[in-house]
Amino acid sequence: MLDQMSSESTTAAPAQDPHALTLENVERTLDELRPYLMADGGNVEVVEIDGPIVKVRLQGACGSCPSSTMTLKMGIERKLREAIPEVSEVIQVL
Repeated sequence: MLDQMSSESTTAAPAQDPHALTLENVERTLDELRPYLMADGGNVEVVEIDGPIVKVRLQGACGSCPSSTMTLKMGIERKLREAIPEVSEVIQVL
């Protein structure tokens, strides 16, 4: 009985890996970038996670900005790949 109780008390729900490719982790990482995008009148929305590819939609001023490709690749993709190594690419959908 004592062995059974000790094993039950040590068996907790597994904590979510903060580096796993999940919508929650992608959103958490994007939340770190959103203040910078919003300061320029834009935002980013996750459209789909397709295997290791994250598909996003740039909104507001970011959607029509000439530098949006640079923002996407050098900003958003780089940050997501650092935080979630499983991400292979971030692409923009319209």
